[in-house]
Formats: sequence, structure tokens, C-alpha cells
Amino acid sequence: MQFKAVIPAAGEGRRLKPHTHTTPKILLEVAGKPIIGHIMDRLLPARPDEVVVVVGAQGDQVRNYLTSEYRCPFRFVQQTDPKGLGDAIYRTRDVFAGESVLILLGDTIVDLDMSNMVGRGNVIGVKEVADPRRFGVVELRNGYVSRFVEKPDRPKSNLAIVGVYFFREATRLFRALERLIARGRTTKGEYQLTDALQLMVNDGLRIRTRSVGHWLDCGTRDSVLATNRHLLSHDGYYKPRAGTVIIPPVFIHDRARVQSSVIGPNVSVGADADIHGSIIWDSIINRHVVVKHSLLEGSILGENSVVRESPRKLNLGGFSELEMG
Repeated sequence: MQFKAVIPAAGEGRRLKPHTHTTPKILLEVAGKPIIGHIMDRLLPARPDEVVVVVGAQGDQVRNYLTSEYRCPFRFVQQTDPKGLGDAIYRTRDVFAGESVLILLGDTIVDLDMSNMVGRGNVIGVKEVADPRRFGVVELRNGYVSRFVEKPDRPKSNLAIVGVYFFREATRLFRALERLIARGRTTKGEYQLTDALQLMVNDGLRIRTRSVGHWLDCGTRDSVLATNRHLLSHDGYYKPRAGTVIIPPVFIHDRARVQSSVIGPNVSVGADADIHGSIIWDSIINRHVVVKHSLLEGSILGENSVVRESPRKLNLGGFSELEMG
């Protein structure tokens, strides 16, 4: 069926600074590939007619990556003054002319066959969680969504919203968002998508849920490292290096130089990185990073950074240099 995918990706990534000072959040790498790359790999088998990406101040980097790596129609919509997820989606309204819409959040990777999301009525991806108080949840009545509740104190449901939505009539969603914005109805100063969805449910729209497998959030440093661990357990890659001990799962780019080191488990090493005399585990070493005589655990090193004789745990943004001793 005809549908377009929307990926809101204009967020500043405040919780991921210093990395997002130089790199958009969706271009941060996990398991050897930018977050948006993993999302695209899951989306494209569903064959969208067009992928609409909402970008912010560093949108050129996103555009350059996607158009060079993927052969599909893209359109980029600017959100220079972000006012929430609802605002981001609403800015894509002129792209649609009667098609259906699949929405995938730009900082979330889900294990789900997207083909099973499209063409089956209105559907929201959910995941059963142990503590619903930490999430936005849906309540059901007779198999359909009856209520959206953000971080409930006394949850009546354990179905957390994971950031995947499909609507057969995109125009109906945009009308609800328009009503929300016209009323100036915000939550913490932002227009929330779930508030618009509640309006649609109140108007009689029937929305089903679909359970997802793994739900990988990439909104914080710790969650990025956790996502890296999970993806490596399924998609690791490396070639043996003389004089180096490699403990899978890892991803080591073919153009990375690794000498006299111990790498792994759960380490990603990007292209043109240079690692010598170091022990590294549970870390992400990005492109063009230099690491010499260091012991690193639970670290993220932004591209073009340099580390010599480091302590154990680092969170170093791009184009930075740290030398101990």
C-alpha cells in the first residue's frame, strides 16, 4: 500500500552532550553504524514511497549521510525551533496528499517487522514493562486504545509506548495536531503527539497495539552503550589482528588500526581509528579516534578525539584531546 515514513530527528540531544555539540543525535554510532542507519535498515523492507526526515540545526550532516548511503526518495523538513514531537510531525503536513503515515522516532531502534505495521488499520507499537511509571502508556478497552497516560503514578496498564505509529489516514492525524496547536495546548511547553492521539480516540478513531521485541532507546549515554551491547550480540564483525586479543562481540571497521591491544567484549571501533597498547571493553570508539596506552571501560569517544594514558571511564566529545601524566 502507499505510505510515507516520517522520522522526527531534530532534537538537540541535551542528555548526550558533549557528543551532540558536533554530531546530530541520530548520527551517533552504535555497533558500527549511525542510529538512523539501524532505523533505516528496519524500515526499508516495508517499502515506503518516501522517507520524510525532520531535521534541526545540523540537518546537512543527516542529509549527506542518508542520501549517500540509501537509495530511496527522501525529503527533509526543517524544525529550527523545536516545540515537541507533535510540532515536528505537524511540519510534515504539506508532504502528504492522502497517503498513510508510519512514524518512527529518531532515537529509538525497535526489533519489529515494519511490514506488519502498515496496511492493518491504525496501530501503535507497545512493549510490556515492569515499571510503567517511567513511561508513557496506553490503556485498552475491548482491544483498542482508550487512553494515553504519561508516566502514571498509579498505572492501570503496563503497555509502554515505544515510538512506532501507523495511521491509515495521515490527514486525520494532521487535523488533530492542528486543533492541538490552535488551542495552544502544550505539556511542559511542547506539543505532544500523544495529546493529539487522545483527541483522535475521543473522536472515535480505533487504534490497536502491536507488541515489539527489543526496544532500544538511544537518549542517554548509558542507553547508547546498552544499545551497542545488544546490537553487537547480533551483528558483530571483525577480522583478526596480529598481536591483538579480540573478545567478541565487537565491531571493528576494516580501516581501523589496532595494535598490541585487548579489545572487547562489547566494543565498537570506527573507520580510521588508531588504537595502540590499550585495553578497551564496553565502549564506543568512533571514527578517526586515537587511543594510546589506555584502559577504557564504559566509554564513548567522539570522532577525531585523542586519548593518551587515560583513566578508566571517559565520555569525550568529538575533536577533543586528553593526555594524562
